[in-house]
Amino acid sequence: MNSKALAVLGCSLLLLIVAECREKEKPPRATEKKVMKEPKPNELKPPRATAPKLQQATAKPSKAKPRGKPVAPPSLVHPPASILTRVVARGRFQKVLDSLTLPAGDTLELRCKGRAVRWRFPAYLEDEGEGRLRIKHFERHSQLLVVDATAADTGEYSCWAFQCGDSECRDGADRTGRVFIFFTDPQELFVPTEDYYEVVQLRTNRPTLLPCQVTNPLAQVTLHREFPPEEVAVDGIDISYDTKRGFTIHRPRPSYAGSLFCMASLDGVRQISTKYMLIYINYPSSAPKPMVSASAATVWARENFNVTCTVFGEPEVAVDFTWEYPGQQVGRPPYSREHAELVRRGGQVQQESESVLYVDEARAVDEGLYTCRATNLQGTTSVSTRVRVLPATPAPRGT
Repeated sequence: MNSKALAVLGCSLLLLIVAECREKEKPPRATEKKVMKEPKPNELKPPRATAPKLQQATAKPSKAKPRGKPVAPPSLVHPPASILTRVVARGRFQKVLDSLTLPAGDTLELRCKGRAVRWRFPAYLEDEGEGRLRIKHFERHSQLLVVDATAADTGEYSCWAFQCGDSECRDGADRTGRVFIFFTDPQELFVPTEDYYEVVQLRTNRPTLLPCQVTNPLAQVTLHREFPPEEVAVDGIDISYDTKRGFTIHRPRPSYAGSLFCMASLDGVRQISTKYMLIYINYPSSAPKPMVSASAATVWARENFNVTCTVFGEPEVAVDFTWEYPGQQVGRPPYSREHAELVRRGGQVQQESESVLYVDEARAVDEGLYTCRATNLQGTTSVSTRVRVLPATPAPRGT
């Protein structure tokens, strides 16, 4: 091989070596693309998946708003202030609560705020001639004064203020005040009354109250029967007791009828109340529903007929009947018969009360409307029927 060929071969090898070195110095193309897409350190952002969670955790408590009007906690809700206060001394006032206990002989002074005030107090104080009750009205309040209070003054005292405009006054139902005051007297454990016996109706349709009110809320009170002498059980369900009202019989029964009285004891003193004579009345649940029918809707003159009025109701409930009929206008005398008996109707035992009006020898004046009125303790109901009277047929000739 000559020198010229060797020189060409050496140059080619040199070019190959230089090109290979340059390729090794350049980074790979994939690495170059990755580096181009990397953000700068100051442009880093949190991942998409975590961004909403961070925002919800931080922003929601501060931006959340309650729906509707804000409601104050129960501890911050205060009832409206009472317009009724007690004057303890000159310039000194006391807020009255549900009840107040004072010794008999004290002077009671109550003050009620308002421009137009009305008072309610034990009824007998208004009729008393001693003048111990005094009421004065001022521009912005009213004063009630009871001097030399007695045990009989025990009861509820209340006031309410009228809201007065330019022309008229109207009742302000939200501006009221009341207090129950016990006037204690060691010699009078019960509020005194004028009656030794008091008749009380023991009705089946409503609770019955035995108003043996005590003058001291600390007194122990029991209920007793006079004959036979025994204590009546008070369980809070059939019978309950309230120091401000007395005993309430919630479920009247025939067994409670008779003479009952209350007994109070305090500090070794024992007294009995007025005696209550309980009369049991099976009170109906509704007014009667009578039905009326005539023995015939059309009768001939001089024939006899009758009209019957019937009521089905509760056993032992009395029903009274009255009649209106055409013959009353000419003085036709009434003739009726009444009776009552227990019958089974619709699977229940009911009382059938009946009144029958008899009309003898019908006349033209007996034609018209027959009205039956049935009455019980709940009310009166009327029902009517019409009877027609035809002229008598003439007797055949020759008979």
